[in-house]
Amino acid sequence: MSGLALFTIFHTLISIAAMIAGLFLVYGLLRGQRLERLTLWALGLLAATTITGFLFPIHGFTPALGTGIVSTVLLALATAARYRFAMAGPWRAVYVTSAVAALYLDWFVFVVQAFVKIPPVHALAPTGTEAPFVAAQAVVLLAFAIAGYFSVKRFRFGLVASGA
Repeated sequence: MSGLALFTIFHTLISIAAMIAGLFLVYGLLRGQRLERLTLWALGLLAATTITGFLFPIHGFTPALGTGIVSTVLLALATAARYRFAMAGPWRAVYVTSAVAALYLDWFVFVVQAFVKIPPVHALAPTGTEAPFVAAQAVVLLAFAIAGYFSVKRFRFGLVASGA
């Protein structure tokens, strides 16, 4: 197995761990829980996913590179809002919104990769413009938009238990 193949597996495992930790983080936000350790893990794994994504061979500007740049900005905002500005005032909404949006991007890429690399899924949308691909991305976007909206409404820094 080549070094690139092993690195791809490593990156994929980090991405899956980030997606799972991120879902638990969003669940905590929806329940109004801070979940200190889980937040650190989720943001750290999302950052590791983004960083390792930049370590693949880059041949010009691609949608993947653009997604990585946006993810980097979102994670920087989430981290600053959470740890530097202690989610005071508008920073609470900045934290919740940027953390949920960064997680959404990880799931967005997961759907893209599933349609590119899993043969039965690829057969449903070989060019990535067909209805099954668009529907899958729309469902993911809608789910995260709804989760983000309710997370901002329900997560109140000063009024919540810290949790795990």
